[in-house]
Amino acid sequence: MGQNASSWDKTISFLPDDIETVCPELSDFFVQGSCLYCKMYAAFCEYCLGFSDKLDLCGLSLGAVLALNFAIDFPQKVNSLILIAPQYDMPKFLLKVQNVLFTFLPASKFESIGFAKQDFISLTNSMADIDLSGGLDKVTCCVKVLCGERDKANKRAAQTLAQKLKNAEYAVISGAGHEVNIDAPQKLAKAISKK
Repeated sequence: MGQNASSWDKTISFLPDDIETVCPELSDFFVQGSCLYCKMYAAFCEYCLGFSDKLDLCGLSLGAVLALNFAIDFPQKVNSLILIAPQYDMPKFLLKVQNVLFTFLPASKFESIGFAKQDFISLTNSMADIDLSGGLDKVTCCVKVLCGERDKANKRAAQTLAQKLKNAEYAVISGAGHEVNIDAPQKLAKAISKK
């Protein structure tokens, strides 16, 4: 949630030339003044359904939640998933702590990612009740679940999710924290493109 599309430029530069990528701005999927997960997810679905081909979706953190949610609701539209630092049953306590920290950050810290501070806090508050556990059996595509070696907050959920999904493999990106695309873009690109 603290990144924008250009945060993926280095990772994309390390991908093979035959992998076509489209990297949307997550902030494009919310309505200003009403930044709720359900509205963001609806806009994300509309965007994804606009592609005629099946999709290979890759997402980090909130992007992983959106991609997993879409694969549950529209399994026929998803060819494969790469879920980085995913949560599927939101850790309520962690979200509350995160929001307390956000209240102390200056509004300028949120501008580079396209969110107003209050919208960002509203979004994370609206995610507290997300639990995708009941739909995991609908995900039939191949899934790579990745997590940074130092991402202590998400590692257990990522491992558990990989165990719960039918066609999933789990891998750790060494030397990386939560923002794997920033910390280890070349290693992430290798994991993404590995067959």
